[in-house]
Amino acid sequence: MPVASFDNTALVLIDLQRGILERPTVRPVRDVLRQSVRLAKAFRANRLPVVVVRVEWSEDSGDLPPAACDRPGPAAAPRPPFGEIPAELVDLADVFITKRHWGAFTGTELDLQLRRRRIDRLVLAGIATSIGVESTARSAWEHSYELVFAEDATTDTDEASHVHSFTKIFPRLGRVCSTEQILAALGA
Repeated sequence: MPVASFDNTALVLIDLQRGILERPTVRPVRDVLRQSVRLAKAFRANRLPVVVVRVEWSEDSGDLPPAACDRPGPAAAPRPPFGEIPAELVDLADVFITKRHWGAFTGTELDLQLRRRRIDRLVLAGIATSIGVESTARSAWEHSYELVFAEDATTDTDEASHVHSFTKIFPRLGRVCSTEQILAALGA
């Protein structure tokens, strides 16, 4: 179901960074990046904030998440240019958030930055659907933000996980829309 108005809304782009854009994904990353840039330009044209979130860790790897699990993440912090944001997004961002966990709210100032801007709805997009985007969405929902998911500006490295998030999880947290539907509501 499309959203009629996007007042008090921010675009939050998750992990669209060099080290993640280089991974094989369900939807080609060039398409996800293209749609994300279109959304960011429309948000800026409507004077709505664009938040770019990336995941990075300190050089000593001391802030890596715990690895006591069956499929742990990296054993050491990836080196630059892993966290590099594509040039086409850098100039469109109003806020940059660096996270150290899957979700963009844990241990960051994302909620503070959104509340100071009187934001109560988020449009989420990025990579990976079932990890960074879904974790951020769950926290945002728990923080009482309304959510819109830009389906064609989001992808995952695993098709089953991507489909599960979009068919089972996201419809329970918010609205799933296409970039075109969001742009139309923004008047872009």
